[in-house]
Amino acid sequence: MKLFYAPGFSSIADHIAMLEAGLRFDLVKVDILTKQIEGGGSYTDINPKGYIPALMFDDGELLTENAAILAWVADRAPNLAPRGELGRYRLIEMLSFLASEIHKRFPIYFSVSEDPKAVLREEILQRFGLLAGRVERENYLFGESFSVADPYLFMLARGAQELDFPLAKCFRDYVGRIETRPSVREAERREGLTEATFPRS
Repeated sequence: MKLFYAPGFSSIADHIAMLEAGLRFDLVKVDILTKQIEGGGSYTDINPKGYIPALMFDDGELLTENAAILAWVADRAPNLAPRGELGRYRLIEMLSFLASEIHKRFPIYFSVSEDPKAVLREEILQRFGLLAGRVERENYLFGESFSVADPYLFMLARGAQELDFPLAKCFRDYVGRIETRPSVREAERREGLTEATFPRS
């Protein structure tokens, strides 16, 4: 199994989750600008979408999109998903929200002029605000148990902090808690990240 990643991009959320789940996998580094795979080859031959992450299984099947990969990880490590009859669907609900309402706005934010950038900034902050109560009351998004949604929110919140978004203090505390997890430290070591780098995609 291979996880195609780029240092400083959103694939670190999948990397962290897979380490938390105890899965065995190889890392394949991708240059997002040139679409070249470390060691040779074009990434677009693997994933025509051209962006990361992508998870290739031993039989050659490919799974893309953070929400899909993180849900797949949770199915293999039920301790990384919320419990209860609706647990799986609450996880999909959260992953969909993070992907479509917060994550997707950042690439647009980087590409527009100042006036629309200010609007996007407020939209992003409003979406983070909808999650503030959860991380203020509990250690993680779904209470006291870490889930695959947490490395995704961690990556987004840390990036927003690095861009000087005025996030509520509860997000600073949340990022600080998750940064201490061994899986985060190991993922950063394996990706060669010596300091926090904003995930761009």
